[in-house]
Amino acid sequence: MPVFRHVIRPEFTHHVFFTRKAFDKNNPILAKTFTSEGGQPARVLVVVDSAVAKARPKLNTEIKAYIAAHAKRALLVAAPISIPGGEASKNNWKLVEKLWAAIERHNLSRQSCVLAIGGGAVLDLAGFAAATAHRGIRLVRMPTTSLSQADGGVGVKNGINYFGKKNWVGAFAVPAAVVNDLDFLKSLPPAAARGGVVEAFKVGLIRDARLAKLIEKNASRLSRREKTIFEKVIIASARLHLRHIATGGDPFEFGSARPLDFGHWAAHKLEQMSNFRLSHGDAVAVGIALDARYSTACGWLKPKDATRIGQVLQKLGCDTGHGKINPLVRKLLSRRDARGQFAVLAGLEEFRQHLGGALTLTLLRGWGHGEETNDVDFALMARVIAEAIH
Repeated sequence: MPVFRHVIRPEFTHHVFFTRKAFDKNNPILAKTFTSEGGQPARVLVVVDSAVAKARPKLNTEIKAYIAAHAKRALLVAAPISIPGGEASKNNWKLVEKLWAAIERHNLSRQSCVLAIGGGAVLDLAGFAAATAHRGIRLVRMPTTSLSQADGGVGVKNGINYFGKKNWVGAFAVPAAVVNDLDFLKSLPPAAARGGVVEAFKVGLIRDARLAKLIEKNASRLSRREKTIFEKVIIASARLHLRHIATGGDPFEFGSARPLDFGHWAAHKLEQMSNFRLSHGDAVAVGIALDARYSTACGWLKPKDATRIGQVLQKLGCDTGHGKINPLVRKLLSRRDARGQFAVLAGLEEFRQHLGGALTLTLLRGWGHGEETNDVDFALMARVIAEAIH
């Protein structure tokens, strides 16, 4: 019987913009992300993080005025839909159904657009709804947290939690555009502000020692959120994440490695174990500290370099187990399963199951030098955890 084979090479252009006052009618960036079909304005459905809407009471009015000022490119089909932010919202399937219902009710098509404004959880949830409606509606992301502007909002992944596991249901979809309005970062609470810096430190440690050292040098200033250095770090992180996605050779994660998820096997499990009381940024800080210690235990990373990593995280405000440890983190790391093993170690197997294939972790050979390994010593990792909590 015949076998037909043909290589399909879809091409995507991933636009990430940094700007200010994105809803000023004289700022054309957002309007240019809306593309019309046959000369008609794009039908736009807006989804807003409820916390963002509360912090900026005039935001809905600004959105309506902006789209009205650019009526040749966009048509607002309804008042912005508010949904709760935070990781807990990604456990609520009814929110996805709410967005699907709005997409159906307002006759959005594959030429239409969902504009998602908010933190990473809202972007994930709205992105998943858009990616699955009509097999994919154009999505424009407007991240409003340092974490989402530096990392998550720049990516090509969408998802919600299921079976008690983070992002178990999801889809890959390159957004039509990402518009990072730096003005949204002004009012972030401390934990939300440092989340983006932690992710920037992560990508610097595995990809760019200059960025990691810049964060080390300015850790105290970053903890105070001094505008110039804070924004510089967030922009640099977004650039590195985008570069890896575009040039790393595996944007849709067909392989078994996720180098950008350095420190995340523990972070994702700790978030679940805490019922998401532990923020993603703080959980990643713990994961970075653990994997830095483990890299040292394997003989890969010099002890002084691991110590420096812990010191930077401490200065940023993350109590990760280098010098002092957050009581919640200590409690989570100390938890044992029915076999008497550290419960967080289950995160390693979940990390492997997510992609399949061999368990692949990114560890450190030095600052700026991440390297993948399939050789993971669970007993040694358990000793590293024990050291962190004592």
